[in-house]
Amino acid sequence: MPVSDAPSAFGSATANPVGPLGRAFAALVAAVSLAALIGQYWLLVRLTLDTIGPALATVRYLSYFTILSNLLVAATCAVAVSGGGSRLARWLASARLRGGIALAIGVTGTVYVTVLRHLWQPQGAQWWVDSGLHYAVPALYLAWWLLAVPHGALGRRDLWRWLLFPALYVVWVFLRGAIAHEYPYPFLDVGVLGWLAVLRNAVGVLVLFLAFGAGLLGIDRLLGRGRRAG
Repeated sequence: MPVSDAPSAFGSATANPVGPLGRAFAALVAAVSLAALIGQYWLLVRLTLDTIGPALATVRYLSYFTILSNLLVAATCAVAVSGGGSRLARWLASARLRGGIALAIGVTGTVYVTVLRHLWQPQGAQWWVDSGLHYAVPALYLAWWLLAVPHGALGRRDLWRWLLFPALYVVWVFLRGAIAHEYPYPFLDVGVLGWLAVLRNAVGVLVLFLAFGAGLLGIDRLLGRGRRAG
């Protein structure tokens, strides 16, 4: 693995540049993600303007794993386009963080398609935003990660580092739920399902993270060997 000058649990500080086509692809991914994020925020604030207000609407907005994973996609793709030498830019361009974002956005899309999309039928602008966040961005980012990002730098320890993000997220969900008595996803709603069912659901999602992450590590290893051989 490349040596990092500022290692962390989430990603090394060693930048992994992409080529011109990769930067163009990253610009597309960032644009789609930002458009969907801005659209969802506008729709949520407008919907809750006369109830909880913009401040609490913002907290609710940032309490969705979908939003957080899309924000990370937008940030890392924007850095891939613009470059930059700051520590934050190098962190966002690291192989470990890009792989972790592939895991997060991949699970976002998978859980939505298999569990959540049957629970509601968005219409109009909400349909477009929903499709961007849950379908277009996961597909585009994973394609970008597969085709444009340098591979072969990830190791088995990265999988356990990647799990820190969803673990911290679940802690936040439960803490906020205890205070606000609302949960971003029905399968994590302790008030409705009870702790036993919620913990069982959380374990199921953890297994999905592990399986998806192991698949990404295997793909990274294969692509890294293929490019070195070529």
